[in-house]
Amino acid sequence: MTGFIALVVFIAVIIIWNVVVKRNMGEAMLLGFVATVLFGGTEAPRLFWEGLVFASTYEVLYAAVAFVFMAFLVDKLNLIQALLRILNSLIGKLPGGAAYMSTVGSAILGALSGSNSANTATTGSITAQWMIKSGWSRETTATILAGNGGLGAALPPNSSMFIMLGFAPVGAVVAEGDLYIALLIGGAYQVLYRLILVFMLVKKNGIKALPSEDLVGFREAVKQGWKSIFIFAGALIPILVTVGPVAEALTNNPNIGPEAMDAISLITWIPILIMIISLIIGWKRTPGSLAHWSKMLSSAIPQFTTIGALMLFAVAASEVLSQLGLADDLSHITSSLDVPKWLMVLMVGILVTLVAGPLSSTATLTAVGLVSFSALTSAGVDPIVAVVAILAFSSTEGASPPASGSIFIASGLAGARPEKTFMPLIAYYMLPIVAIGWLIGMEILPV
Repeated sequence: MTGFIALVVFIAVIIIWNVVVKRNMGEAMLLGFVATVLFGGTEAPRLFWEGLVFASTYEVLYAAVAFVFMAFLVDKLNLIQALLRILNSLIGKLPGGAAYMSTVGSAILGALSGSNSANTATTGSITAQWMIKSGWSRETTATILAGNGGLGAALPPNSSMFIMLGFAPVGAVVAEGDLYIALLIGGAYQVLYRLILVFMLVKKNGIKALPSEDLVGFREAVKQGWKSIFIFAGALIPILVTVGPVAEALTNNPNIGPEAMDAISLITWIPILIMIISLIIGWKRTPGSLAHWSKMLSSAIPQFTTIGALMLFAVAASEVLSQLGLADDLSHITSSLDVPKWLMVLMVGILVTLVAGPLSSTATLTAVGLVSFSALTSAGVDPIVAVVAILAFSSTEGASPPASGSIFIASGLAGARPEKTFMPLIAYYMLPIVAIGWLIGMEILPV
């Protein structure tokens, strides 16, 4: 039970140091990491080193920093203002329009990318500043972006779906086509819930439609800032290259092949391409001298250090928890109990959600997907329903503090303090999504 106890201590240290002692989140995450390492006993030095090595080479860590700089650069070049005028000319008269667009966009891109972090990064790069300019607070903006990121694992096709189908007991009783349709329906419940949530948050936060005098006509907006539209190409090009007929053609090309295609990372290339495009179309507004460049870049350093430190220790701690046997501990707890169906579904939901907190949805399902499926089917849950419920539970990854990559990417894009999103994410996304997964598992919500 070392892994489970270490997880409890990790979360407790972070909460106490940040909330009770009222110290900054970077310190809290560092202390949580150290406390987790100490559970390794004589292996603590090795765990400490391997945790840091794993975190320092973790793709999402670099992507988070890249997206912070991307958002900073697009803003400094005044491209976001031109883009916002165009978007506002379309739905600026709808209160909270940017948040609705973020939710719908996350559903579409989530189905394409299948990645929570990539989903948050892509939609956030387009809607984060739009939401802030239309009246949303930075913390609420980051909360909505991170919460919507989970749609990457909630909608088909995604890697989580194929991991589950890859387990022989699952593949033997669940057809890919049937699961695709069922998961599409299950994901639709999550999209509907998020749209209702945005409506409620619009009312709660008093978000108003933009005044007519602040809006320009669509034609005029495009005339003033048509070049800013090319920013979207930075997100669309990697998606088109990695998903659909273009991706299939490149994969089958003997000069390229599947290995090269698998090496293309959305969350790496999207910020790189957006920055390149931004520099090209906004070149006249770039600093003219090396001194001015240095001054501009220096103003972004505090944002990098905050996001970088938080995510470094969060990811390092997740690797240590994995080596301490967290997944095995939680699996043992669940499999050793003989409980009724409603309670088993709830327990599996808690198990998957706890593991998805420090791990990714794919790593979660690799670790506990099969035991969760066995537990649900043994309790009388239909096999297809069981898989959809498990995937719904794992989609809480984007909204599970403190180690979710989506949280840090969203916070970086919105300029928010990540710890300020933790409680709203739990209340608005994590717990309701677990409830949706439970309702699916109990077949109250049909799939």
